[in-house]
Amino acid sequence: MKKFFVILTLLLVLSSTVMAEVIKAGVSIEQIPKSFFGVWQVDAQLEKTSNYSTFKTQSKDLWNLSRLGNVITLENPFTKAHAQIEVKQTEGNVIVFSKTSTFDNKILKDTVTIRLNGNTFAGYNDLSLETVSLYDGHILKKDTAKYLIKGKKLSGTSVLK
Repeated sequence: MKKFFVILTLLLVLSSTVMAEVIKAGVSIEQIPKSFFGVWQVDAQLEKTSNYSTFKTQSKDLWNLSRLGNVITLENPFTKAHAQIEVKQTEGNVIVFSKTSTFDNKILKDTVTIRLNGNTFAGYNDLSLETVSLYDGHILKKDTAKYLIKGKKLSGTSVLK
């Protein structure tokens, strides 16, 4: 019987540790509006940058935002990008999320702030692209950009209702 209580306690501790990943950002998964999830057509217009030769002036993308348990994933079938995102903040229909991806000796950090309005959104995507030394890992160069973004829902639960 004592062994059973030890195992039960251990399971409870482990399950609360798994939930801590969402809680650490200060946002629970239930606070995210359901209309956030689905497939979005996203248009981006470069507003400012530290390096015009690094960032496109405009782009059109598809974002598929989905959730499995406490993990939120953003996929882009055009670029083949697939990343888990961390929701930093929600306040009403304003959502701030971020993702980090690495390739070669570069680290790309995105922080997206959007305001949902039914089946559309508008906001900003702040990017930071760091080039890291392969020798000792220090940052050799950092380029930044800020995009004005607009999204239109193509599919998802709020469109189907």
